[in-house]
Amino acid sequence: MTTTPAPPKAPPKPTWDPRKPEPPFPWLRPTIRIRLTLLYGGMFLIAGILLLSIIYLLAAQALHEGSGVDFKVTGSNLQLTSDTCPQLSGAGSNEELNAMLKECTAVQRQHALDGLLSRSLMALLGLAVIAFAFGYAMAGRVLSPLGRITRTARAVAGSDLSRRIELDGPDDELKELADTFDDMLERLQRAFTAQQRFVGNASHELRTPLAINRTLLEVHLSDPGAPVELQQLGKTLLATNERSEQLVEGLLLLARSDNQIVERKPVDLAEVAAQAIEQVRGEADLKGVEVRGERAAAVVQGNGVLLERIALNLVQNAVRYNVAQDGWVDVVTAVQHGQAVLTVSNTGPVVPAYEVDNLFEPFRRLRTERTGSDKGVGLGLSIARSVARAHGGHIFAEPREGGGLVMRVALPI
Repeated sequence: MTTTPAPPKAPPKPTWDPRKPEPPFPWLRPTIRIRLTLLYGGMFLIAGILLLSIIYLLAAQALHEGSGVDFKVTGSNLQLTSDTCPQLSGAGSNEELNAMLKECTAVQRQHALDGLLSRSLMALLGLAVIAFAFGYAMAGRVLSPLGRITRTARAVAGSDLSRRIELDGPDDELKELADTFDDMLERLQRAFTAQQRFVGNASHELRTPLAINRTLLEVHLSDPGAPVELQQLGKTLLATNERSEQLVEGLLLLARSDNQIVERKPVDLAEVAAQAIEQVRGEADLKGVEVRGERAAAVVQGNGVLLERIALNLVQNAVRYNVAQDGWVDVVTAVQHGQAVLTVSNTGPVVPAYEVDNLFEPFRRLRTERTGSDKGVGLGLSIARSVARAHGGHIFAEPREGGGLVMRVALPI
């Protein structure tokens, strides 16, 4: 009995952009659940303070009105004792006794108000703690549909377009959002299915005639009795056919790499970069370009063939678009901020900052025609960006001072 394999997990979202510094105070950005908790608890706390103030003022007014009627002690040989007002026993006359009674009444009234205030504040503090805890629990319950939507989106990011939210409950805003998201996933699944079908058909329909043409041209070129003009024409046609094959392979790889990587294995970017350098070593020696750099171990989970394609495209571009003399290419791998980073720097022509983003578009080159270049078919950086995105990473380019580019590929570990 065969079992259906579990859907692949989406790669972790990159949390660090090599072009931007980390925020100085990340704790100043609380989650929406914390903000809702603070909102609920803060509203309760403000309401409690207002209610306590009103009760305190009403109690103070009632005590003042209740003790507003003055009374006097008359007569002789009167002796009053009180545990709370011991000074009453020392009164020498009725006037002193009346004054002490009024003062004692005011003190008792203030003590009662202070006791009421302190006990109310303690009760308010305890209720505030309960309110914040209750608000945190309620915020989690309110946001639970959003968590379900997020988990489904992450599963979809792992190339599992068959997942749906299917949120139950009343027809509120969250259910409307979930239903809209499900409809979008349905359309995306149909689009990706059609794309995969097209890539499969195009892979056969485009490769077969080009392979037949290459075979026929090689057979004719192997004929020693063929005229020189025919041999020259055959070589030209063979080069054109080879260029067409490269273009088809690049387009198919670009189409395939736009999806997430299903099968992932540990891949060391240092080894990938070393393999790419070895493949470009001969071309670099012919152009007089020095390839250097320190490559530390940086293991990621991904497809080794596609990751090698990233490094190969970047190093090839760095060698081909270089200066005529004393050029160099610096290839560095490292682990930075919890991500594996591949950096390829090179000398070369000055690249304006406003043209950097255009380099990642298909068939775009720096100040050259879209076709007719002997340096490639114009898909290298497009494929590199597509493969990096398929691994959950990013690729960045920035002009280097003095000419050339600095290319960085950041992939989650």
